[in-house]
Amino acid sequence: MTDDATASSRPLRDPVHAYPAPDRAAQQPIPHPGLTRDLVTTPDHGESSYRGSGRLTGRRALITGADSGIGRAVALAFAREGADVVLSYLADEEEDAQETARLVEEAGRKAVRAPGDIRSEDFCAELIDTTVRDLGGIDILVNNAAYQMAQSGGIADITTEQFDRVLKTNLYALFWLSKKAVAVMEPGSTIVNTSSVQGVSPSPELLDYATTKAGIINFSKGLAQDVASRGIRVNVVAPGPIWTPLIPATMPPDSVEGFGDQAPLGRAGHPAELAPAYVYLASDDSIYVTGQVIGVTGGSPIL
Repeated sequence: MTDDATASSRPLRDPVHAYPAPDRAAQQPIPHPGLTRDLVTTPDHGESSYRGSGRLTGRRALITGADSGIGRAVALAFAREGADVVLSYLADEEEDAQETARLVEEAGRKAVRAPGDIRSEDFCAELIDTTVRDLGGIDILVNNAAYQMAQSGGIADITTEQFDRVLKTNLYALFWLSKKAVAVMEPGSTIVNTSSVQGVSPSPELLDYATTKAGIINFSKGLAQDVASRGIRVNVVAPGPIWTPLIPATMPPDSVEGFGDQAPLGRAGHPAELAPAYVYLASDDSIYVTGQVIGVTGGSPIL
């Protein structure tokens, strides 16, 4: 190896210690939906580490749950890869959404903030219309928003109201947005849906959430076959334990304290570790990939 090659090589990173473990013991419960400022350990969204290479130049993306966590990391990465972005989020998350929009605009791309509740079919239709109107079309749809609320008593503690909210947020909205999007998407467009390791390895306290995450996998595989002849690809990212405001906002303190320990890599992941998978599936790098699931789980199997 030449001296020049040695100087330009990138050092190996140990995945066990690549990102710091969050200070879970010091983390207090926070009200749903949770804000990034309420976390003792701020997640890494790639603010100082993600480097774009033009893989999404000129693309137009809609991302749900884009205010914080995985959604923020994806929006930041997409913008640094050259995409304009519509950010969908709940009105209560405006503070976080403004920061995500700032990161997108800092990358030189357009950020359109679109607060509202995706449990409404009308709002989902409005989101697609907003993307087409403000960005000139829609090339990428990322269905990322989700609702969960852990119940230590399992099914006995899951109310019909909660079950309805979980399904409306996680499955109905995905159906409404996908149906509206594919009607206007051009060949080469992509849909990337967020499932979870819970979709294949459910926890009793997240029974309703896990049910929807399994449904997302099956829905995506079926939709991929449905729209393949039209040149539209549909794929899934299945995260494992990722440190975001949703965790202390929806899980009991004892679960938060051990969050991520069950992963073979021994720690919770950060949103920045998810973003490259979404970029890959949204870009032409994955042109022959559709109907597939990429697990970013810290080693827990998804198949």
